[in-house]
Amino acid sequence: MTDAIHPSATTTNTTPPALPDHLSVDPRSPHHVPAVFEHDIGIRFNGKERSDVEEYCISEGWVKVPAGKTVDRRGQPLMIKLKGKVEAYYK
Repeated sequence: MTDAIHPSATTTNTTPPALPDHLSVDPRSPHHVPAVFEHDIGIRFNGKERSDVEEYCISEGWVKVPAGKTVDRRGQPLMIKLKGKVEAYYK
């Protein structure tokens, strides 16, 4: 059986929006852009691929990642900020 591409799928395929300078995964954040998350995003931090980034800022050069399995009193993971060179791209 071969996989066929549905004709309407190719007509609804849009180009991804430009990646913002500051982006957050958390929907409660003012830096959350839902249209960006419709596409697969990659983050390269100091030349290495990171898959655990929750928030980033390219101009300030930092990413926020969970600090292990530690959670705050609301059940959200505790974040640590790492400074370095940040590159965001679509996969």
